[in-house]
Amino acid sequence: MSNNKPRVIKDYEKLDAAIQEQIKLEYPLGFSRHLIYFTNKDGQKVSALPFETEEKYYLVRMTIPQAKQIIADDDDYDEEGILKDDVKVEYEDKYAVVGEDIDLGTDDTEEDLEDEGYDDDYDETEDESDQDED
Repeated sequence: MSNNKPRVIKDYEKLDAAIQEQIKLEYPLGFSRHLIYFTNKDGQKVSALPFETEEKYYLVRMTIPQAKQIIADDDDYDEEGILKDDVKVEYEDKYAVVGEDIDLGTDDTEEDLEDEGYDDDYDETEDESDQDED
């Protein structure tokens, strides 16, 4: 991760559709096993899905059960929780254009993250326990 990129923490459903589609390409087999855990400024353990674009570094808030439910509810994934081939090809074609800017919507800035409880020193451990939301 580049230290110069703004860090954004958001819930999955609040992300722009273009970012959601790119996340699906990054994680075609689902999200739950890729969650990272960190302690926020209030001392609470938080889980999130990391995702990086050329402009920003995202931490997408979600718990393991939420990650599994997002995939189960998403028509882009099959019954086994794998991104469908036709969807994958569509998104690869859509986001493979080099040098074209994509409008990704408005996002929280690093200052907003402090209000959200984001701590720069998050711990990327592989804890599979269920986490409670704030």
